[in-house]
Amino acid sequence: MENNSVSLTIDNKIISVPEGITILEAARLNGIDIPTLCFLKEINEIGDCRMCIVEVEGRRGFTTSCITKVEEGMVVHTNTPAIIEARRTILDLIISNHHMDCLTCVRDGNCELQDLAKKFNMTEVMFEGEKIDYEIDDKSPSIVKDLNKCVLCRRCVGACKKMQEIGAIDSMNRGFESCVSTANGLSLNDVDCTFCGQCIEACPVGALREKDSTEEVWAKIRDEETYTIVQTAPAVRAALGEEFGLPIGTEVEGKMPTALRAIGFDKVFDTDTGADFTIMEEANELIERIQNGGVMPMMTSCCPAWIRFAEKNFPDQLDHISSCKSPHEMFGAIIKSYYAQKFNIDPAKIYVVSVMPCTAKKYEAVRPEMENDGLRNVDAVITTRELARMIKQANIDFAEIEDSKFDDPMGESTGAAVIFGATGGVMEAALRTAADVLEGKDLGEVNYEAVRGQEGIKRATVNIAGKDIRVVVASGLKNARKIMNEIKEGKADYEFVEIMACPGGCINGGGQPIKSSKIRSKVDVRKLRADSLYSIDEKSTIRKSHQNQVVKGIYDEFFGKPGEEKAHKYLHTHYKRQEKYEM
Repeated sequence: MENNSVSLTIDNKIISVPEGITILEAARLNGIDIPTLCFLKEINEIGDCRMCIVEVEGRRGFTTSCITKVEEGMVVHTNTPAIIEARRTILDLIISNHHMDCLTCVRDGNCELQDLAKKFNMTEVMFEGEKIDYEIDDKSPSIVKDLNKCVLCRRCVGACKKMQEIGAIDSMNRGFESCVSTANGLSLNDVDCTFCGQCIEACPVGALREKDSTEEVWAKIRDEETYTIVQTAPAVRAALGEEFGLPIGTEVEGKMPTALRAIGFDKVFDTDTGADFTIMEEANELIERIQNGGVMPMMTSCCPAWIRFAEKNFPDQLDHISSCKSPHEMFGAIIKSYYAQKFNIDPAKIYVVSVMPCTAKKYEAVRPEMENDGLRNVDAVITTRELARMIKQANIDFAEIEDSKFDDPMGESTGAAVIFGATGGVMEAALRTAADVLEGKDLGEVNYEAVRGQEGIKRATVNIAGKDIRVVVASGLKNARKIMNEIKEGKADYEFVEIMACPGGCINGGGQPIKSSKIRSKVDVRKLRADSLYSIDEKSTIRKSHQNQVVKGIYDEFFGKPGEEKAHKYLHTHYKRQEKYEM
């Protein structure tokens, strides 16, 4: 036996595993399946649902495997008749209080409760009883909460409280009236929810879902008087294929334009072009602040969930945040100004749809600041999941369609833009441009490895033009709070800060394909998706935003220089204090 390891037997199989892990982890490491429902690794390990019960020789009753540590010589049974019967009873009780409208549920076919029901051949419910009918909360622009489908697993609570440290939802009441809800039963719209959507990713059923915009989008596509333009975010291309059975992280950049044209959009553009504009403006703003004594450190503004978090929790620090709009909002403004003028299209008839990995982008699109000349920059936001549903509704065989390119002239983008989808990507893209501008030449250097990776906080120092630029990248709002407190307390000396609300960045956004807890315990989903984006970057002919000839041409024709008056009008915005909900 190796040092710091434990030998035990599970289902007659003698195994050696690291000391200190749980029975559930030991089983999974050795290909032995123990069903779970409430378990979510490092987020919700409470043993409440008891679907993971096992028998341990020498102990009375059943043992909850997700919270019980392995011991030397332990003998475990996971599938005895008694265990199977007990799990069926537990499952029956859970289902008995669940509204079983599976055929019309957005999670039909991707529901962990449904999977368990099939696994245990639950063809009828023995303990059918009284149910509470809850009012569906659809007041927020981003997230719908339907407690009628909640199974009280509390995974969403773990994601919101433990992972994000927001606490917009929690366990409420006791006994029959137990539920997971907001303080005083308020709408998610009226508490401190940031709309990041990590609760949706955590939910095993359909109790939390994105607010669907597909019917409105279909109506506009079919309206002959409306000119529909769609743009797709960087992270979407690294995840959309998963909705059609392709391996996690499969890059489908070429398939997306083909599918979107088949759906019926008039033009198919790439938000990566908008990301290149963002870097032009953001790098310019960073250089201005460094050279002219502006408020430091400067913080990125691409993530609307992070912005809402800052407005509520750190309103006295808002001057640190870049005034740049996020890439899709910038791009929407460009489409309804420069593009409309160049191609003689009435901007009032243009309907811009953004395909985003993010539920908070729906909220961002309706913010009053996101409009120019009396028109919304972006008219509708659909998530990666919503786009997948539209493709299926259009009877498109996505896995088999041919590749094509985005439409000119707004489909030209760089490798710098595509890595926006991974944590550290915005930072790296900005440094590529800032370094060349400050040095006054093409340095050739494009890879800033120190800001890559899935760590929640990454700190680095980069020397540019003889000056050390101290940077930090944070993903996940728990980590954002740490960095903001450092700055507020004067304990930090950064020049540039990137913050993304979702752990891992947009590749793990609240609108991306949902993976079960079982899959996430086996596979590093974030890394596979991020690797896909970095692979696209590596293969790109142009990897720096300021070298994008289309972007340079639009500045010459329309905006002038980055940061000038016209660019500021269309590409920048402002943020303000939002009242924090006090319980």
